[in-house]
Amino acid sequence: MASTHDPIVPMFSAVSSSTRQLFQLLRCINFAPRAHVQITNAGLRFIVEESRIMQGQAFLDKSLFTSYTYNAAVIEPHEDDTEPGEDDGDPLVLEISLSSLLETLQIFASNDAKDRWSSRDPTYGGVTGSIARGGTIAAFDNRVLGMTGVCRLSCAGVGEPLCIVLEETGVTTTCELVTYEPEPRADIPLQTDAISQKIIMKASWLHDAITELSSTSPTRLTIVASPTAPYFALSSTGPLGSATVEFSKDPQLLETFYVPRRVVNTYKYSLIKGASRAMNMASKVSIRGDDQGVLSLQFIIEVGEDCFSFVDFRFVAYIPEEGEGDEEEEED
Repeated sequence: MASTHDPIVPMFSAVSSSTRQLFQLLRCINFAPRAHVQITNAGLRFIVEESRIMQGQAFLDKSLFTSYTYNAAVIEPHEDDTEPGEDDGDPLVLEISLSSLLETLQIFASNDAKDRWSSRDPTYGGVTGSIARGGTIAAFDNRVLGMTGVCRLSCAGVGEPLCIVLEETGVTTTCELVTYEPEPRADIPLQTDAISQKIIMKASWLHDAITELSSTSPTRLTIVASPTAPYFALSSTGPLGSATVEFSKDPQLLETFYVPRRVVNTYKYSLIKGASRAMNMASKVSIRGDDQGVLSLQFIIEVGEDCFSFVDFRFVAYIPEEGEGDEEEEED
């Protein structure tokens, strides 16, 4: 029989020597107050949703941590949930306040850095111009964030708080974030067997295009992909007019271009703008769409030498209300 004085072994514990990596990756999906968290043997997956029409995911691979332990045996599996051959075991699933987590991670950030990150773009809570586009080294530089400490994460089990211990120059701060019972959710499905377009390009070019289109104060963004010119075009429509940015099929511009037929889909501009942080930090972006109009933006972000992380966004196509399309045709 175990002694009552035996220390409680947490279900999950991890140590990171780079708080800034965690902070920057999670900021990419900071467009909703709460995050759905899945913890497995492979790492942590943070999922954020907006009105069931936008979804962002940031995966923190276990390789980002100097030590990583997940004891799935602590969870008592349901009879219907166990399947033979599963190595990862049951994930620990919880919900946390993402904004509280981000505030905790930057406790030791310099005041200048805090002021810089707290200056929000009203359209999407965005990053200021202090990071060069595509400048992943600058984005994860200590001099930029002022974060040099060690971060320890742990959770004792279901319903227990997420414990965060930050250590820097002999100062230790311990924070406990309340975890919530996760609400029912469903992923926005991308039909991988019905892909209508797949384009890979530099993320900074997509960021430039989205930023340039903002001059019209757009409400909608139309994406056109075609096997003939114009091959890839982004068009915005708003109260100040309309604008279009076109990309040629040059392999130096579009690294991968798979568009078997012309595809036109429209999305809410504000939602696409919500992925701007990831566009700003990533080196490349994979743009995919299926026959249902679901748009997937997968960003590859360098977090160190030969070390990469992925941040994914999915969007549901905009469906005009009845009569809205007819009014626009009359205006044209």
